[in-house]
Amino acid sequence: MAAPRRTARTGDPAVGAGGRRRASHSMEAVVSEAVALLDEAGEGALTFRALAARLGGGVASIYWYVANKDELLDRATDHVVAEVLAATAGCTGSEDPVDDVRAIAVALFDAIVVRPWLAAYFMRDTGLQPNALLLYERLGEQVLRLGLGPRDSFHAVSAVVGFVVGIAADLGQQPPQEVLEGTTSREDHLARHADAWRELDPETYPFLHHVVDEFATHDDTEQFRAGLDLLLAGLRLQAGR
Repeated sequence: MAAPRRTARTGDPAVGAGGRRRASHSMEAVVSEAVALLDEAGEGALTFRALAARLGGGVASIYWYVANKDELLDRATDHVVAEVLAATAGCTGSEDPVDDVRAIAVALFDAIVVRPWLAAYFMRDTGLQPNALLLYERLGEQVLRLGLGPRDSFHAVSAVVGFVVGIAADLGQQPPQEVLEGTTSREDHLARHADAWRELDPETYPFLHHVVDEFATHDDTEQFRAGLDLLLAGLRLQAGR
């Protein structure tokens, strides 16, 4: 949902104060380039100066479309969520509504885990993020089919969204510097921490000793999906399925 275009008093939307013509961007171009910049270099690299340079205009031209960086981040988030909505358009109305919830949740996870910036802004301002609200509604409509009451339905959707966004944000964090630089592999990094766990007193840390071999070889995506399935199994029990 694009904000009203800021027009000059002359009535010509392409003419700014003093008769100067603005850069010929569009809201779609501004937001798309902002997403590209965020994906390439993270939130810290997103400045109006850097964005204007990519678009081929001056910094002032960005202000025709967004008031500040926070608005730009909200709109960039909504742009990505629109892609999740499109990808999950067919994830409704199946025989098992919990399967539909799972498919939507996995698609949202896949979008966020590769974009650490996205989690912080998801559903922060639903006035600027209609697609985020629509995605929340899509999840909720699948839960409605389970016949739960309003409170349980609200808690169920909130739990799914919170789990997906939280785990995706955690797993999407930048790897340790040594892994980024290639001086050690992810496997060796995990093995070092696993060895440190094995050195701990088993009477003080019985759980860590119980799971350390799994930790040492775990796959992040598999771990997320297993946790999601545990959550959805609880939803099935709540709904008597």
